[in-house]
Amino acid sequence: MAVTYNPQTKQFHLRAGKASYVMQLFRSGYLAHVYWGKAVRDVRGARAFPRLDRAFSPNPAPSDRTFSLDTLPQEYPAYGNTDFRSPAYQVQLENGSTVTDLRYKTHRIYKGKPRLNGLPATYVEHEQEAETLEIVLGDALIGLEVTLQYTAYEKWNVITRAARFENKGGERLKLLRALSMSVDFPTADYDWIHLPGAWGRERWIERRPLVTGVQAAESRRGASSHQQNPFIALVAKNADEHQGEVYGFSFVYSGNFLAQVEVDQFHTARVSMGINPFDFTWLLEPGESFQTPEVVMVYSDQGLNGMSQTYHELYRTRLARGAFRDRERPILINNWEATYFDFNEEKLVNIAKTAAKLGIELFVLDDGWFGERDDDRRSLGDWIVNRRKLPNGLDGLAKQVNELGLQFGLWVEPEMVSPNSELYRKHPDWCLHVPNRPRSEGRNQLVLDYSREDVCDYIIETISNVLASAPITYVKWDMNRHMTEIGSAALPPERQRETAHRYMLGLYRVMDEITSRFPHILFESCSGGGGRFDPGMLYYMPQTWTSDNTDAVSRLKIQYGTSLVYPISAMGAHVSAVPNHQVGRVASLKTRGHVAMSGNFGYELDITKLTETEKQMIKQQVAFYKDVRRLVQFGTFYRLLSPFEGNEAAWMFVSADRSEALVAYFRVLAEANAPLSYLRLKGLDPNQDYEIEGLGVYGGDELMYAGVALPYRSGDFISMMWRLKAVQR
Repeated sequence: MAVTYNPQTKQFHLRAGKASYVMQLFRSGYLAHVYWGKAVRDVRGARAFPRLDRAFSPNPAPSDRTFSLDTLPQEYPAYGNTDFRSPAYQVQLENGSTVTDLRYKTHRIYKGKPRLNGLPATYVEHEQEAETLEIVLGDALIGLEVTLQYTAYEKWNVITRAARFENKGGERLKLLRALSMSVDFPTADYDWIHLPGAWGRERWIERRPLVTGVQAAESRRGASSHQQNPFIALVAKNADEHQGEVYGFSFVYSGNFLAQVEVDQFHTARVSMGINPFDFTWLLEPGESFQTPEVVMVYSDQGLNGMSQTYHELYRTRLARGAFRDRERPILINNWEATYFDFNEEKLVNIAKTAAKLGIELFVLDDGWFGERDDDRRSLGDWIVNRRKLPNGLDGLAKQVNELGLQFGLWVEPEMVSPNSELYRKHPDWCLHVPNRPRSEGRNQLVLDYSREDVCDYIIETISNVLASAPITYVKWDMNRHMTEIGSAALPPERQRETAHRYMLGLYRVMDEITSRFPHILFESCSGGGGRFDPGMLYYMPQTWTSDNTDAVSRLKIQYGTSLVYPISAMGAHVSAVPNHQVGRVASLKTRGHVAMSGNFGYELDITKLTETEKQMIKQQVAFYKDVRRLVQFGTFYRLLSPFEGNEAAWMFVSADRSEALVAYFRVLAEANAPLSYLRLKGLDPNQDYEIEGLGVYGGDELMYAGVALPYRSGDFISMMWRLKAVQR
């Protein structure tokens, strides 16, 4: 059994893969956290809660000064009745008070995993893959019930958590805070990792020791954002990529979030994660309920790489959905950096003709094909083809592309509207705004109000009409600004702070409907590059444009950091022109290719202007990637050298049967009279010999334990890529 309950000890024991998660009902119904870590047969009291009279830690029962919620490790804590640490939830009553007292009522254990209504979440294909525990806590005074939802996967060290609030009382309740999970660690002797960044510099790894007080990663931007990612990890001091204990927390949501660790006076650490309570409330009328999104918690005793491999396999196979989940992704050419807005049909067809000769499989038409869209100051929302640029329409262009042997893809940005557009002139109330205030613009655009059902219905039908108008097999779904003046003309005053979350629910409905209507289309999400690279998006669209920054050297850190949580099959990576349009760097076509081939491969430059030598190299890159594509996109990924720790980066991909591998090595800057260096590989069969193309045959044990000597190369921004194949002794 993955989940058991012992009525004698009142313990719940969740067994997930090779990990255990243990809780216990304490005293009069408080749900306490006992243990989370490497699998144990049982917890019989070696970790019993100490009974101490702590100064300035009040007592719910005055007769017992040794018991305080301020010192009890809890599963879903409140504030106001003796626990001074950050709460998991907070509810305001009609009388203005915010004190609640949740106690155990009942529980249910069953096979499988339920869907979360209206929200993305991991899933099972067969009920035997997981077991779910639902613990119902109640506040009898106000009629509030909170169901804590835990699912333990059998195959992986994964436990998912969420919470559902139900108002079973007679008065209105207002949620001020409704996080998805909280867990109390007995010590704060950890480092914490998060993934901060900026546009063009997403998901850089930052690791530092926990300190007393609160450390947090959060977004208040209406999106998970470039600036932070909805992921954190607690890491043992001695843990590195391949050994040591790691606890990962990943939030399956695309909007405002909070992920924080609070270290208290006793050096314990409380980790909590969920919808950001900043500028959030939710009114619960009697009989209504509220479902929080899901947090995916991963335990690893095999270091960061062990944690990452668990997230990769889970998110690739039990979060991503649809026909393309397990299908190899096409090699594409995108016209954006080749033409920007300045194109016509002839120019596009010429790019496609050249792409076809080079073996590229998909042509993608980016921004500028609709309305009067000659720049970024107009026409978002007017999803009608510009016949001046495309006299034969999307259908005519797509058919020409198809005749060349390429598939046809299209860029859209359905969540936005330009003030200079027919849609805005007709429906100025359809954007997010508040009364009597100016409407801030970002990239000359406003955000449509997806909290409104009529707006969502309009977008579903409008975009569906576009996608049905031509043989489209790929869509890049963009979102190029964050929310300001967050309010809705369709909501009453007491519900205005629900707008941001209602927007996300509307967006998820729109995406679910459109992707369901067009199952033959590969959807890629984008938000100015990687501004919404989160698990919520991967539920609807199995890949994401990793960053607008296509510079190969910049991408080393971006792709390395992204791989901490997200599978390689989710990462879009393209070769672009030099000097690079974002940073001005000049890297070789070889290096640009090796970096881009470490993800879902493509090109984003005017290939009609390349020399014959460059075209021939691209043809070779395309042919090579087709040969290793399944290995890269679906193999087991190992990080070998971190670009955050030195002048080099390296990673590798290993097939499931360990018969094949691909190694990529990068050095940023040259060094005079540099020392010799060796690269130790991972994941190979130590009892198997491998042929490295161009180097020779070596034992898997030698390659992993002694390492392979790196050939000396002069020059900056160099790369090497080796393919390994098992050979018979």
